Amino acid sequence: MSLSAHQLSVGYNGHSIVKEMDLTLPEGRFIALLGPNGCGKSTLLKCFARILPAMSGEARWQGQNLHDYPSKQLAKGLALLPQTQPIPEGIKVKNLVAYGRSPYTGFWGKLSQQDHQIVEQMMRQTGTFELREHLVSELSGGQRQRVWLAMVLAQDTPYLLLDEPTTYMDINHQVELMHQLQELNKQGKTIITVLHDINQAARYCDHLVVMKAGELKYQGAPEDVLTTHMLQDVFSLKAQIHRDPVSHTPMCVVED
Repeated sequence: MSLSAHQLSVGYNGHSIVKEMDLTLPEGRFIALLGPNGCGKSTLLKCFARILPAMSGEARWQGQNLHDYPSKQLAKGLALLPQTQPIPEGIKVKNLVAYGRSPYTGFWGKLSQQDHQIVEQMMRQTGTFELREHLVSELSGGQRQRVWLAMVLAQDTPYLLLDEPTTYMDINHQVELMHQLQELNKQGKTIITVLHDINQAARYCDHLVVMKAGELKYQGAPEDVLTTHMLQDVFSLKAQIHRDPVSHTPMCVVED
C-alpha cells in the first residue's frame, strides 16, 4: 500500500493550502510533484512526513492513518529531506550523517558496525566522504545539501520524500543526484520529490503529479501529463512539446 490523501486539507494558521485532496501515489515509482509556487507541493510533502497535521481528511501509509504510527516505526518507513535545513554549529559531516541511523540505535544511541558501514556508504554515494572531518557550518550550500541527503539516505527507508533536493547544487551535481535517485528507485525505493524544472522531472521521473491552487490537476506518466494544454492551464505557459534527443522523454520548449 502506498502513500495516499483522502479528502485531505492542510495549511497554516487555519488557512488551507492543500484543499480536500484525493491522491494515491503509486508504490515503487519515481514521482515528481509539480506546480506553480504556493500551490501546496511542499505543504503536502510535509503532511506526508507528519510535520504538518491534517486540518481535515487524512493522510495514510499502508492503508493506515499516518498519525497512528509510533514515531520510530514511521522513521523506518519514511525519510524527509526538507527544502531548507539549519546550519548546525560544531558538528562534523560524519556525525550529522550518522544521525540518520537514529531510528535503529538502542537507548544509548550507539552505532553498530553495520551502522558505521551504512554511514560511510552513503557519504561515498553522495560524494561527501572526503568532507567527513569538516564542520557542516564550513561547507558551501551545495555541499551541505549533499551532506543532508547522505543523512536521509542513511535512514535507509523504503520511501524518500525530497523537497527541492537540487537546491544550491551545480548542474553537474544535479545530474548526478537525479541519476542516483533513479538507481535507488530501481533498487525498490519509492521516491517523491518536489521539483521546479519540468523538463528535469519529465526526463528522470516516471510519474508526474501536477498541482494548482492546492488541488490535484493532472497525474500520470510524463508522456501523458506533459502537454501544451497542461502547461497553459497550470503555468500559463505557451510552449511546444518535443522529444528529448538523449532520453527520448517529452520536453517543453517555451515559445517567444
